[in-house]
Amino acid sequence: MGRRGPAVVVLTALLPALVACGGSDKPSGAPPRPPVSTTATASPSDSGKPGGDAGDPGADASDLAKAAEDLAREGSQPTSDIAPRDGEVLGGDVSWPQCPKGTGIPQKQGKGLPMPLPTAEYVVLGLTNGPGFTPNPCLAEQVQWAKDNDVLVAVYAVSSYPSAATLRDEGANGPYDASTTIGQLKNVGYAQARFNIGTMATVGLLSPIVWIDVEPVPDFEWSGNLRANAAVIEGVARGYVDAGFRIGVYSTPSLYERVVGDFDLGGVPEWRAAGQTSKAEALDRCGDDWSIQGGTAVMGQWVALQRDQNVTCPGIAADLGQWFHRFT
Repeated sequence: MGRRGPAVVVLTALLPALVACGGSDKPSGAPPRPPVSTTATASPSDSGKPGGDAGDPGADASDLAKAAEDLAREGSQPTSDIAPRDGEVLGGDVSWPQCPKGTGIPQKQGKGLPMPLPTAEYVVLGLTNGPGFTPNPCLAEQVQWAKDNDVLVAVYAVSSYPSAATLRDEGANGPYDASTTIGQLKNVGYAQARFNIGTMATVGLLSPIVWIDVEPVPDFEWSGNLRANAAVIEGVARGYVDAGFRIGVYSTPSLYERVVGDFDLGGVPEWRAAGQTSKAEALDRCGDDWSIQGGTAVMGQWVALQRDQNVTCPGIAADLGQWFHRFT
């Protein structure tokens, strides 16, 4: 199949101003924050939040942010040296559940689950430890596993709804009008994306696409207002696109609708989950009946043998460089 241009986010009008729920979505015990890229309208912070120091007292925050942005742009370029393939290609995805037990934030402790099967030719690496602003605590080790096993890589990140505290901290920093709650929610989403780009930079991780995981987040629930939730996702999408990444969405039609209703990301590519089932069912999810928001079906996912397993949809193997990075 031919190459597709960068994804364009549809900036859907979101109307009412809303109030974020209380509490905190930045759990105690989270690892220090990595550097992230900032925009001209964002204000750097010296408190360890996006735009601030990554925990290296000798590093200049602006230099770290620039390094993250440069790496992000390098990683967003399609890989040209991956040979075209016929048929389906098998892979897997991993994140904090594959981390050692006892690691991670209190609500999302590592489970020590196994890495992908030897048949996996790619792995999609999770950037978060559950909610936004929490990095996968063993991402560096998972990147090294991908290098050692010579598998292709891509990335995904879970998005989540902010607490009132996070809305205050991040709502004014970003490209959107912070005089409205909707604008603040978009800015929080934008900051989540930039944070995840910084996470990639700290471990030298490259990917031509970021898959935005849109689903319920246990212990860090979305609000009951779909338009408010969609505002966060709109900001997340723009954060990646502004950094030069293509974006796609991971979900199911019902989970996506439960979180953001009929919000339109512009028909971006789709990675479709099938749950505890079979490869045959995962391949069936490539069909039009399972469209999330009208985009190209790239992968189907199923769960078996304690692993998230994936298979490319028809036609995708002809140009794997659109979707995966190859370490050399």
